[in-house]
Amino acid sequence: MNTATTAATALSKWAQFRLFVRRAWALSRPYFTGDDRVKGLGLLAAIVSLNLGAVYMLVLLNEWNRLFYDALQNKNEAVFWKELWHFLWLAFGFIIIAVYRFYLTQLLQVRWRRWMTAHYTQRWLSQQAFYRLELSRYQGGNDTPHADNPDQRIHEDIDQFTSSTVGLTMGLLNSVVTLVSFVGILWSLSAAFGFPWLGGETLAIPGFMVWAAVIYALVGSVLTHYIGRSQIALNYEQQRREADYRHMLVRTREYSDAIALDRGEQWQEQGLGLRFTAAITNYLKLLRAQKRLLWFTVGFGQAATVFPFIVAAPYYFTGVIQLGQLMQVASAFGRVQDALSWFVDSYSGLAAWRATTDRLTRFEDAMQVVHRHGSAEHPNRAQGDHWQAQNLQLQLPTGQNLGEALNFDIRAGERVWIQGPSGCGKSTLLRTLAGVWPWSQGQLTGPDLQDSLFLPQRPYFPNGALRQALSYPDAAERFSDAELQSALEQALLPHLLARLDEHAPWSQVLSGGEQQRLALARVFLRQPRWVFLDEATSALDEAAEQTLYTRLLAWAEQHQAALVSIAHRPQLARFHERTLLMARTD
Repeated sequence: MNTATTAATALSKWAQFRLFVRRAWALSRPYFTGDDRVKGLGLLAAIVSLNLGAVYMLVLLNEWNRLFYDALQNKNEAVFWKELWHFLWLAFGFIIIAVYRFYLTQLLQVRWRRWMTAHYTQRWLSQQAFYRLELSRYQGGNDTPHADNPDQRIHEDIDQFTSSTVGLTMGLLNSVVTLVSFVGILWSLSAAFGFPWLGGETLAIPGFMVWAAVIYALVGSVLTHYIGRSQIALNYEQQRREADYRHMLVRTREYSDAIALDRGEQWQEQGLGLRFTAAITNYLKLLRAQKRLLWFTVGFGQAATVFPFIVAAPYYFTGVIQLGQLMQVASAFGRVQDALSWFVDSYSGLAAWRATTDRLTRFEDAMQVVHRHGSAEHPNRAQGDHWQAQNLQLQLPTGQNLGEALNFDIRAGERVWIQGPSGCGKSTLLRTLAGVWPWSQGQLTGPDLQDSLFLPQRPYFPNGALRQALSYPDAAERFSDAELQSALEQALLPHLLARLDEHAPWSQVLSGGEQQRLALARVFLRQPRWVFLDEATSALDEAAEQTLYTRLLAWAEQHQAALVSIAHRPQLARFHERTLLMARTD
């Protein structure tokens, strides 16, 4: 590699480092400029003050070393006991500072994590970003950065980012202050150090011990980086593989009924085993990288303990310095060397922090793209008092047309049956009307979505009280017990009337048919003007389906509500006034 290439590579790495620092600051800045900034900055100022106080206590303890060990060497009992009492006061002060520094640091981490978690949760859930981020993996191209496992980003990565950022920043600050405080002490203590030179003269090197500490730490930092740099990529990959394994565990629990019926335990075990093996394989690589680095850092730290004694011992044995000054030199050298070796001691933490920060910045990039594009609603949608489409062309994320272009007009009080072969885009049409499918062309007019209720084939119910599962996404307090019980009666669920306050995972406790009936009960409870059913009765027997459609029809006529259905059973045709036919483009 020639000189020009080497210089270009160095500039590229420096540019990448500067970009990373800017992006890490971009993640940190919103909290310290947001609504919790007063308390956050106050805690930060208190922590910085306590760090300065801790360093000042170390300076006092360094001076105490000289007085105490000189008293031992001179066998001065009075000074010995005086300095021992002095040490107790110094130690007590240092303990108080250490305890409150720890407590306030943890408190800042908790407040910062709570703020970031609420901030990202709100952005993830707004404008259906959580749904559109999942769709982005199929969109193609580089328009939307893919952020895998957003649950881990919000739950785990934010926790690691806040704790690591505070810990590493305060560690760096402490090292800088310690260096500034002790470098002058070490410089003055080593001013008398000299070396034999030509002609019997003595060569004096001002601040020799300072230069020794600088060279020692510099060599250690460079070697640490080259030994441990592989940990950054390995930490990033480890977090991804752990998230993939946890995601499959969660899906196994959520789909336990279907897996049990399919007797898919062996397949799940194999899938979980593969993901866990991938996580363990990467972890072993990370462990070996950490072991290599640990060999060096532990040896580096142990050598630093005796290094100042080796250098200063000749001056002690020749009487140039006393025992107290020797101990003071060793203590000051240790403080300076520790400060200069912050990079060495913190490298593993820096590698993990870099991986976490990279994952959060990718998540931030994906969120910005989603929110910059705005709502996922049809691009040419207009507000109106009924649904109307002109040359509405549904598309796949790849841009391929899905079925033939649609022209329809659905007005309040009408009952429309959507029919067509599988794959022609029936469910996609409802997603487009609901404003969650962004890939379509043509003209679309529709009423306010607050007056619409879309019921999928597999509804969602939050874990908790049955009344909340029924009223979701509205608050359960909005409805009286009588309204909730009436809705359950209408949906053929009388056996649930007395269980409104029972807490359970309803998606697992209830059968498929009961889940669909509970979802249909929301129609009678919320009474929307527009009801869209996407195979919402497919799990019911024919008698129950006929009864429910009869009740839905009576309710719709009473409230002048529109009823739009996707269903395959031909006997449901009699509950609809007309049919909207959809065709494939094959």
